[in-house]
Amino acid sequence: MSIEFKDLSITKKVMAAISEMGFEEPTPIQAKAIPLIMSGNDVIGQAQTGTGKTAAFGIPIAEGIDSKVFQVQSLIVTPTRELAIQVAEEMAKIGRQKRIRVLPIYGGQPIDRQIRALKKGVHVAIGTPGRLIDHLRRRTLNLDKVKIVVLDEADEMLDMGFVEDIESILKCTDEGRQTLLFSATMPFPIRQLAEKYMKKPQLVTIDKEAITVPLIQQYYYEILTGTKTDALCRILDFEEYNSVIIFCRTKRSVDELAVTLQTRGYFAEGLHGDMTQAQRDKTMNSFRREDVEILVATDVAARGLDIGGVSHVINYDIPQDPESYVHRIGRTGRAGKEGKALTLIVPKEYRQLRMIERLIKTRIDKASLPTFKDVLEHKQNMTYNTICEIIKMNELDDQKKIVEDLMKEFDLLDIASAAIKHAFVQNGLEYDDRPENNELTNTGAKNGMVRLFITIGRQQNIKPIDLVNHISRETGINERSIGDIRIYDKFSFLEVPEDVASRVINIMDRNDINGKRISVQPARARREF
Repeated sequence: MSIEFKDLSITKKVMAAISEMGFEEPTPIQAKAIPLIMSGNDVIGQAQTGTGKTAAFGIPIAEGIDSKVFQVQSLIVTPTRELAIQVAEEMAKIGRQKRIRVLPIYGGQPIDRQIRALKKGVHVAIGTPGRLIDHLRRRTLNLDKVKIVVLDEADEMLDMGFVEDIESILKCTDEGRQTLLFSATMPFPIRQLAEKYMKKPQLVTIDKEAITVPLIQQYYYEILTGTKTDALCRILDFEEYNSVIIFCRTKRSVDELAVTLQTRGYFAEGLHGDMTQAQRDKTMNSFRREDVEILVATDVAARGLDIGGVSHVINYDIPQDPESYVHRIGRTGRAGKEGKALTLIVPKEYRQLRMIERLIKTRIDKASLPTFKDVLEHKQNMTYNTICEIIKMNELDDQKKIVEDLMKEFDLLDIASAAIKHAFVQNGLEYDDRPENNELTNTGAKNGMVRLFITIGRQQNIKPIDLVNHISRETGINERSIGDIRIYDKFSFLEVPEDVASRVINIMDRNDINGKRISVQPARARREF
């Protein structure tokens, strides 16, 4: 039986903050460490970045802070300023409901600014050893009221030669303080430090599982944060899948992504812990029947689900701890079948990716994001294969009659080409096969603008103002930035600025206007007549 945050005696305000952050249940390090820390024990946690250790000590710290006393009550020591900032951001979120003041203290930032913040009153200080020592020498940092000291990534501080600084900092705190030490490894100097400054520390380690994923192809894509959803849609359009589970880190992300995918025409539903059992059952039944092709879920919601035939698992958010990665990708490649596990990362998440690779003892290859042309060629190949299969089935008597009638007026090659073109238009694939017209370049539009082709026109009672309002509302671009609009019976053209063209295409393609599902693509200069 899994442990939930509500089982850890967390107060309402901190619980509300955790819920706002979207966390559904504690990671293994949190489940083991939080009760020990909240009971007043010194704790040694053998854990790496990405296992959720910040919340493991951050939640007990927030619980113990008296927000009415504006003095440093907890001190967190980190090896680098990047980690100090990261820990400070998470501590601020955890302590938001209690109005806990948090201050990162590190070199490279004007010390006067830090001194002013300390004078105003800070509850939790997070700093690098060198800058903390500097404040202690200046007497601008008072540690007399510190109840908890955390040494985060102690082995890295050892490697960087900070052991003497750490000892100097600890000597400035009360001997009755609670000391928490987190380290990925436990070399002899770290054990010495623990013996000298900690009182009967409780050791918390996370067991590593035996990992076997031989039938799962694993790849990752490096993308920019702002283009994550667009990248996901490009991948979905390129991959041949039966059913997909997409994992998000929080419940809020699940809701937002599921709605976004639905808006873009994908058969997707969300699944997370805030849904009622009836809602979850309905969603799961739809997924099993393949009425829903894409399930967007949190780790908790997907636990224990017995689902066959999942061809792809996509980590929209890289998991909070490496073990979760193993549980996620285990949803595919079952019963001797092959599966694919695809992970989207931003540059700062490479460290977590490497931790996963060390755990699974497998190198995860980098994949290139499919281009629009790649997607088109892939779907053309699928069309070719589908046509071959239909011909082999030899059930075409009705269609042959139509072809025979058409052959009285047209060439057979033209008839077949027109049929395929019709299939492409129906599936939003009306691209020119010339490379220069497959890019978002000037296609008959004014300089700096891109001309788009939209499969809606006068027959659907569409007006220019309808297009402008709908595109502005859905994509967030300024109405005034939309250029020339031409509306014909069954289609329309409009111009948008070049720098937002990809966004408009990705959001509006497969969108609905006036109840009609539309296709939006770059226009060809020779298309209008």
